[in-house]
Amino acid sequence: MAESINFLDPNVLSGLDNLELRARVVVEGFLSGLHKSPNRGFSVEFNDYRHYQRGDDLRHVDWKLYARSDKFYIKQYEDETNVRCVILLDTSASMAYSSGGMSKLSYGVTLASALSYFIMKQRDAVGLITFDDQVREYIPPKTRQPHLLRILRTLSQVESGKGTDTVKPLADLAASLHKKSIVILITDMLNDEERVINTLQNLRGMGNDIITFQVMDDAELNFPFKEAAEFIDMEDDESYTTSPAAIRQAYLENLNEFLAYCRKKCQSSGVDYCLLNTAEPLDEALSSYMSKRAKSF
Repeated sequence: MAESINFLDPNVLSGLDNLELRARVVVEGFLSGLHKSPNRGFSVEFNDYRHYQRGDDLRHVDWKLYARSDKFYIKQYEDETNVRCVILLDTSASMAYSSGGMSKLSYGVTLASALSYFIMKQRDAVGLITFDDQVREYIPPKTRQPHLLRILRTLSQVESGKGTDTVKPLADLAASLHKKSIVILITDMLNDEERVINTLQNLRGMGNDIITFQVMDDAELNFPFKEAAEFIDMEDDESYTTSPAAIRQAYLENLNEFLAYCRKKCQSSGVDYCLLNTAEPLDEALSSYMSKRAKSF
């Protein structure tokens, strides 16, 4: 088990050039940490039976029904009923920040890849939107295997942009959704968080299931700097030269207030919220989140 956790260290993951392999490693890692149910999806309520198809997981065969009918039937769960999911990935300049390990953008790319891989494994439809101050790529949700390769290829070619406008792609998506969907936002939320969360609330009010992964670098969360340094805003190039000791307490107080606001506003409106630290193994973070989510069904 220790070897698995070491292998999934963000610094090791970032060295895996093949994004499909990286996604598979993360998914297999966090699935191994889930013990609640073998039917691991966004919803696990039993829905109906369907005939066995080649490639189906034999764990889902109803053997009692087989004994009575001499035919193979698969238990079908709510998570198999043609769910549509759209993943939005923030690729703005602030997401390119790294204090030495995996950047927030690389962590977000790995997360988006792993979720896409996981969702497709459940035979659900997944789409992708990448954006900075405008939408860069839009791939509509589909379920076919070549579609996953297209998403992974797109994610492998992602480059950081400059500014950020998270509201516009969310608002455009809200206008285009014709059926209830799962919307997953991956961002550092460093762009007018009040308007972003209001837009997420509107999407939730339309009946969609909304999940927000807020990705932050370990240095942003803990401010370990000691020497006087120049701090540069990656999106507007403004710079500040200061002694970290002079501002550390105020910075951490403001940061914690900001994170608490994001968490509270999301949760109070039914938007799932998960804070991710790029220094922590992604499989462990996903396993913990999915376990908590499963308990809500």
